Amino acid sequence: MPIQTVSRLAEIEPQQWDALLTAPQPFLRHAFLSSLEDSASIGGRTGWRPLHRLLIDAKGAVQAALPLYRKTNSNGEYVFDWAWADACHRAGIEYYPKLLCAVPFSPVTGARLLGDPVAAGQLLDQLAAGLAEGGHSSLHVNFTEPDADSIFRGRDGWLERIGCQFHWHNRGYRDFQDFLDSLTSRKRKQLRKEREQVAGQGVDFEWRAGHQLTEAEWDFVYACYANTYYVRGQAPYLTRSFFSLLAERMPEVIRVVLARQGGRMVAMAFSLVDAHGLYGRYWGCLAEFDRLHFETCFYQGIDQAIAAGLSRFDAGAQGEHKLIRGFEPVITRSWHYLRHPGLRAAVSEFLEQERVGVRRYAEAARNALPYRQD
Repeated sequence: MPIQTVSRLAEIEPQQWDALLTAPQPFLRHAFLSSLEDSASIGGRTGWRPLHRLLIDAKGAVQAALPLYRKTNSNGEYVFDWAWADACHRAGIEYYPKLLCAVPFSPVTGARLLGDPVAAGQLLDQLAAGLAEGGHSSLHVNFTEPDADSIFRGRDGWLERIGCQFHWHNRGYRDFQDFLDSLTSRKRKQLRKEREQVAGQGVDFEWRAGHQLTEAEWDFVYACYANTYYVRGQAPYLTRSFFSLLAERMPEVIRVVLARQGGRMVAMAFSLVDAHGLYGRYWGCLAEFDRLHFETCFYQGIDQAIAAGLSRFDAGAQGEHKLIRGFEPVITRSWHYLRHPGLRAAVSEFLEQERVGVRRYAEAARNALPYRQD
């Protein structure tokens, strides 16, 4: 079957692309990925050039697809290979450009090989075999779901890398107090005190779906999001128009909590939702308040997940400050095909040692969870 490469997702009918998705997760939908492209959040000089790969049958139907990007840097990936690139530079090996199958700026586990698994495997094989011809050093597939493990393990040359995130799991809690009652006394008092400190500063919260925000409120959301980068001396990954496009194309999956003091908006957290989970993505504030980050990003999300009957809450990539608030360690996976044999051998040895360290870390984190041991 012929293989096609498209440089804009707009070249594919949304129904054709979305028909390949077996799970309702929003990050792989045509609306999400095309909003990144159409808003210029990727493309141009961002280091992300779309090269989506499709396998087409004789009737012109898409059998399999990979959300694929040509990368000239490692920004916005959250599976960090800067050390690999630096080692290549010192050895006189070109590491960039590389190919990446992922969702830009979204460290969320999900499907990456879309459609028929056998056909998707053919796409993988064709990409790996054509790296030299395309001038690419490597092919990376980040944050894969467990169903894909057998596809990669059954192919020569693919290296497995694991990481650790922290997710909150809903065990049928009736409300936030019910969740608190599952914690040890010391941690329960700490969380209650943190919430009381925020409430004592006169801050209250309101949740909105995507269609319920005005453009002025989206301006505020973006200002908060961008400020989290500006304070670190960085430029934000996303453009302002991305938020408006997403609100227009898939408002039903957007959840924004606005924090107000005396009626004035002071902070926000932006999340997406599907049938099973809440995905906290971005947060920001335009004034400093004690413990506001924990309340806006974590406790409000837990409240929302309980109220909506969601089974889990993925609050993002960062770590240990979530652990003491009941977020549990979860192993993530990515897969890497490196063309240079010397680099592949060195990285393989490194990853073997890293996997041992990550698993020990996750086990130690699990033993440090604040839940009561009945």
